Amino acid sequence: MKDWFARLACASILLAVLTPGFAQTQQDAGSEHGVIAGDIDRSVKPGDNFFEYSNGGWLKRTEIPADRGSVTVFSLLNNMAVKRTSGLIEDIAKSNPAAGSGNRKVADLYDSYMNEAGIETKGIAPLKPHLDQVSAIRNRTDLATFFGENLRADVDPLNNTNFHTPNVFGVWSAPDFSDSDHYTAYLLQGGIELPDREYYLSNSEHMKALRTQYQPHVAAMFKLAGFSDPDARAARVVELEHAIAEKHWSLSEDQDVHKANNPWKKADFAVKAPGLDWKVFFRSAGLNKQANFIVWQPSAVMGESALIASAPLDSWKDLLAYHLIEQYAAVLPKSFADEHFAFFGKVLLGTPQQTPRWQRAVNMVDFILGDEVGKSYAQHYFPPEAKAKVQAMVTNIIAAFRKRIEALTWMNPATKGEAIAKLDALYVGIGYPDTWEDYAGLEITPDDIFGNLWRRNEFEYKRATARLGKRVDRREWSMTPQTVNAVNLPLQNALNFPAAILEAPFFDPKAPDAFNYGAIGSIIGHEISHTFDSEGSAFDAKGALRNWWTPSDLEHFNASNEKLVAQYDSYHPFPDLSLNGKQTLAENIADLGGLAAAYDAYRATLAGKSAPDQDGFSSDQQFFLGYGQSRRGKSREAALRQQVATDPHSPSEYRTDMVRNIDAWYSAFDVQSGERLYLAPADRVTIW
Repeated sequence: MKDWFARLACASILLAVLTPGFAQTQQDAGSEHGVIAGDIDRSVKPGDNFFEYSNGGWLKRTEIPADRGSVTVFSLLNNMAVKRTSGLIEDIAKSNPAAGSGNRKVADLYDSYMNEAGIETKGIAPLKPHLDQVSAIRNRTDLATFFGENLRADVDPLNNTNFHTPNVFGVWSAPDFSDSDHYTAYLLQGGIELPDREYYLSNSEHMKALRTQYQPHVAAMFKLAGFSDPDARAARVVELEHAIAEKHWSLSEDQDVHKANNPWKKADFAVKAPGLDWKVFFRSAGLNKQANFIVWQPSAVMGESALIASAPLDSWKDLLAYHLIEQYAAVLPKSFADEHFAFFGKVLLGTPQQTPRWQRAVNMVDFILGDEVGKSYAQHYFPPEAKAKVQAMVTNIIAAFRKRIEALTWMNPATKGEAIAKLDALYVGIGYPDTWEDYAGLEITPDDIFGNLWRRNEFEYKRATARLGKRVDRREWSMTPQTVNAVNLPLQNALNFPAAILEAPFFDPKAPDAFNYGAIGSIIGHEISHTFDSEGSAFDAKGALRNWWTPSDLEHFNASNEKLVAQYDSYHPFPDLSLNGKQTLAENIADLGGLAAAYDAYRATLAGKSAPDQDGFSSDQQFFLGYGQSRRGKSREAALRQQVATDPHSPSEYRTDMVRNIDAWYSAFDVQSGERLYLAPADRVTIW
């Protein structure tokens, strides 16, 4: 789960509100089923720029909403999901739900966020007891106590989420790398507010410019909270965050699960990572009985622990106070939320204005009571017939992927057997979970948004740590039905496809199969392919981290991966900035494998028969246009630069370029040598 405030106030790439240009896009998408002919730019050759060919008309007329850093198909769907969720919340509130019920919690939570007058009246008073706790730290033992008491669990490194809390570490409760039947505790690096270590360490002019604006923002937050010497405090915070960032692993290092499998016994921490009083830390965190941990980034944990002992105590206190203010800015008076957005929204992402408060309130309810709202969302917006159609597509694409594995000439039978066993054991959740999260123990009141959020964070931490050592539920979901996204969970060998992504234009029951397989089919194939990407391929059918490859097969797989790394290293969104093929490798493998399997699955449904044209486009052209039009996106420069620096996904244009590795694309659009995207057959990457 990503940092909650980023979801509420910053310009997430998944969100959008309507502007005249974007409203027209929605109208177009709703009036045409399948390829949107008006979005195509026929002045561009498909072989020169398939992204612009597929989306040039859309790109020309679409304006990025003022409260967004970018706009995508995800934006369109998320806008609809947010409006639907808002309507459900309104209906729930009007029904006057019983006290203590889940619906009552939903209504009260929404009201507490929308009660701006009450928030202004309280001022910073709700946060003050926690700031006083920081101020009361007198020595390193007190510091360890604070770290332990404020340890939190909103993190999932396998799905590329960063950890932002008033802490140096985060804990993740997940299946054990080696014993995938039981949950264990993972300890992870933390302690910085900017999106990634490169924001502190990069010497690029862009990053330098951002750093010059970050320290004044930190000072402004201290000033709003009534602290003395805000400039001096900000300087100490930035200096300490920089020192922490120097200890952090890079994003590409972080994605190597083999480096992450570092089992430590509790007694090992004092020896391997001296500096923090680990005994006090674990006791304060309620982890005193946890005998074993997996340390994801051991050198970072060692380095940060040493900093706890060496950096001035006042610097740590300033950092903790600032992180608390930043983390809870959205539920403090408007001046705090505005200042947070001024830097993290306007400066980092180039977004001119915040989303409306009602929309941030919906996002807050989703964040805290997502499954409670999800029950209503699934009931109202995901009928059984839609689930059945998607399930049929999943079955077909899995079958196609299986055939691709069976046909591999470079893979020996033993490795193939393991791969097929993993595919056969894959759990695919469609629309919504089998069981819903129970919020009975979470107190929600209509006049205390700060307390609601604080109690939620404690509630989720206790829920996560309470299951340590217990048996894994492989069908547990990590997303709500109203989330516009999809996920592969390698430690569970499972996929989730929430209801909100199973909508037009990704999935349109009225569209030709060719388009649907190119759009949602490639997304389904993408998540299936994650099971066998550079990370997922390290896990077996039960989700255990185990090498099931023969040495020669693994060598071939890695060599193919390197070809894809080199291909994406060559892309330059800006003259001074290229993509990092290593950083984006897992997602690029999933795009490639998913597109290939979805195409095979579609062709198999035809059973040798031909399919009708649409607007002069053949069925194969419709398939690839379904892929290209579902990958459309338009970003502000600052947002695109942040994506390149911190996101394991390639930007929209370069995800669309994956078609150049698929032989059928060349035939469909008569792509010839000399055109910009043309690759000789020997240079086209095939992995699965």
